[in-house]
Amino acid sequence: MRTLCSSTLIGEFFIIGFAGLVAMKDEDLSTATVWTVSGIAMFLCLALCGVITRPGGVALGWVLQIALIASGFVVPTMFFLGVVFAALWWASVHYGRKVDEAKARFAAQADSTTPDAA
Repeated sequence: MRTLCSSTLIGEFFIIGFAGLVAMKDEDLSTATVWTVSGIAMFLCLALCGVITRPGGVALGWVLQIALIASGFVVPTMFFLGVVFAALWWASVHYGRKVDEAKARFAAQADSTTPDAA
């Protein structure tokens, strides 16, 4: 699960950066505000890569997905991209868990068929 979720988060890192560039064109927003919010979100993407397998890591990822969709109020394209990345996040969590379960079953089978060295 860690690899799939981290890949999604790294993709979001870049999308948030590009959205920050687009948001800078809004005359109502200061550059400092745009890059403070974008920087925090980008940092969270990277930090979540390291804590994704810990308790609450997936839930924090969902919070980030909701924030990404909500950023569509500033950059309208982010409504679409936020939904796309939320779907990718769901797929990463869902299929990542299935892969982890399959790996565990395979490891258990390999351990049970290994002859004991006596």
